[in-house]
Amino acid sequence: MLTSDIKLKKSTAKTPASDPTNPYEIMIRQFDVAAKIIGLDHDAYNVLKTPARQYLVSLPVKMDNGKFQVFEGYRIIHNTSRGPSKGGIRYSPEVNLDEVKALAAWMTWKCAIADIPYGGAKGGITCDPFKMSENELERLTRAYTAAMSDVFGVDKDIPAPDVSTGPREMAWIVDEYSKLKGAFTPGVVTGKPLHLGGSEGRLEATGRGVYTATVAAIKKLKINPVKALAAVQGFGNVGSITAKHMASHGIRVVAISDHTGAWYNPKGINIERAIDYRTGNHGVLKGFSDGKLISQEELLTLDVDILAPCALENQIRRSNASEIKAPLIVEGANGPTTSGADEILNEKGITVIPDILANGGGVTVSYFEWTQNRFGYYYPEDEINSRNDRSMNRAFNNVWKVAQQHKVPLRIAAYIFALEKVSKALKSRGGY
Repeated sequence: MLTSDIKLKKSTAKTPASDPTNPYEIMIRQFDVAAKIIGLDHDAYNVLKTPARQYLVSLPVKMDNGKFQVFEGYRIIHNTSRGPSKGGIRYSPEVNLDEVKALAAWMTWKCAIADIPYGGAKGGITCDPFKMSENELERLTRAYTAAMSDVFGVDKDIPAPDVSTGPREMAWIVDEYSKLKGAFTPGVVTGKPLHLGGSEGRLEATGRGVYTATVAAIKKLKINPVKALAAVQGFGNVGSITAKHMASHGIRVVAISDHTGAWYNPKGINIERAIDYRTGNHGVLKGFSDGKLISQEELLTLDVDILAPCALENQIRRSNASEIKAPLIVEGANGPTTSGADEILNEKGITVIPDILANGGGVTVSYFEWTQNRFGYYYPEDEINSRNDRSMNRAFNNVWKVAQQHKVPLRIAAYIFALEKVSKALKSRGGY
């Protein structure tokens, strides 16, 4: 089994007594390790570990039965030292303050690694979108937009899609925000439909970026892509596009999953067929027949070369990390690996391309969309893809170089690279 030559420093290689699943605590632990390595000064440390602004709003929405239900909405602005804040909006019953705080911080680091002039933000509404009608979701989205109308802005804070949101929700935000401001303002969000100022290549950007990072890593690790086997957890936009690009470039994807189940086929799953099936099956893989039904845990521990967790947080934990066999993990999801699991993976010599590097393709093309909206000139898809590929490869090489320099895993190297860039901007602006 191939392993990375990047090892964690002895001072940080001890397995923690606990394995926190709180995403903000996980982010702080990783932040702390990188901050100590670079000797981040006390003032910058205190500024960067804490969100700049936190918004919590109550959203009364008239439901289809005529009764009002009040939802909680969040928007966290982590840091704007390098530019306006950027980050998605997710709809989920699991949305809470600490989750959104962590996601906002990860966006700050992600934008710095991708070298785009944004700070980090994130938003969310605590709701179950699968139990709501389209009309209810529209009223909820418009209520959230109205509540955040003074927070959002083309040069202030630019939302985007995330879990259970997409071009439809972004179109509603553009419309509501434009009505409130008295002018059509498509640049207030990214991830819009093409006919409302969206960008070519945006829908596939995150998954394509995950694949690009994978290719960069297997070259370093000398994994033959034609002989490589991959398992992809999660078959939403990110997971399905990641799997599609892997399969179309010779990597055999032997397992896929969504929240309805996981499927394994040692001969390789036909990803195009799986995407078509999901599209025609209410967006889920339930009932998919091109493979043996297995558990999510079995998928994570398959004997494959590449594991791509593209689902939810905390999928790889201390309890299952020792069973991971893939020499390369590429994190398409945000926060799929706990800090306790990270230590075990490092000790096993497994290379992990962290989320703040691997899934940066989405925010990169969001930046392209924003600039196109501002200048009124739109690039063709091949140019967008080419620019995104170059950006992802540059980001990977930068982080790899830092990892070699400090002899740390890629996750800590990514934090080091981001912290140095953001703290430099903070100090230059006299932010404290």
